[in-house]
Amino acid sequence: MHTVAVAVVEDSGISLYDLYELSIACTVFGNPQPDLADPWYEMRLCGSNKGAPAVGFSLSTPHGLDALAGADTVIVPSVPAACAEDGEDVPPDLVDALRAAADSGARMVSLCTGAFALAAAGLLDGRRATAHWQHTAALAERYPKVLVDDSVLYTDDGNVLTSAGAAAGLDLCLHLVRRDLGARVANQLARRLVVPAHRTGGQAQFIDLPVPETDDDNLGPALQWATAHLHEPLTVEDMARRARLSPRTFYRRLQESTGTTPLQWLLGRRLAHAQSLLETTDLPVDRISEESGLGTAANLRRHFTLQVGVSPSEYRRNFAAPRTRLPQPLT
Repeated sequence: MHTVAVAVVEDSGISLYDLYELSIACTVFGNPQPDLADPWYEMRLCGSNKGAPAVGFSLSTPHGLDALAGADTVIVPSVPAACAEDGEDVPPDLVDALRAAADSGARMVSLCTGAFALAAAGLLDGRRATAHWQHTAALAERYPKVLVDDSVLYTDDGNVLTSAGAAAGLDLCLHLVRRDLGARVANQLARRLVVPAHRTGGQAQFIDLPVPETDDDNLGPALQWATAHLHEPLTVEDMARRARLSPRTFYRRLQESTGTTPLQWLLGRRLAHAQSLLETTDLPVDRISEESGLGTAANLRRHFTLQVGVSPSEYRRNFAAPRTRLPQPLT
């Protein structure tokens, strides 16, 4: 069973905003989903339990921060507001606990301002990282060795991952489930949470004119049509024609809605479909590349390895759903 330890960090108390990121981690990893994967994750809340706060409210945790060490994954949902906004130091007991957890081999994850804690522990030095766009300038100034990127939803540097704030934290948690348990499980969990199944980490964090794609009378049906025709050689012009828009207008509206270009959006859908086929069918890789619209097996391997981090064959070995053997007819 994969153990996820969540660091509950409080100083003068936990704010409602801090609680949001904390609740994301608890919702994804703390609620067993035996019909999706059994065993699910084992989650433990770890904190300093310093007593009643001056403001906000306190959360008593069953484990101390020393319990972060030994977990498979450690998540820091946030740090006290003063650490991100006023330049105060991250609590030293948390810094020490994070270093110990990293030394023990844990995968280290931050949501929103939790990146300040990983940075204070030196775990982001030389790595690409992000946080909520309102805090990235302060993060870059205080920790110049961190390669801060304020334009993405989340970053994945192997054993160290960071996310922007608010909903981006949920994107990263679903990304972790996808890495651990496969796309099928992550997609089903996203459906239960009533959120998009997959927003890539490179999607824009801040969009000037956000337009939900499902609310757009033109984009929604066009994107659904494209998803149903991934095996065909689709172009921007094809999708724009389906939306009854000029290619230039379609390009602009899709970028405003999703933060990605039409071709980036299409590649993401093709790779997601390839993941599903690898998990649920015995089709050979060259056939899956055709069904997902990526052409040759070599093209699928190149894009898949770049985006997912492993080859299609390795992904199938790790995440293929068990096949049900049909009963043989009596003779």
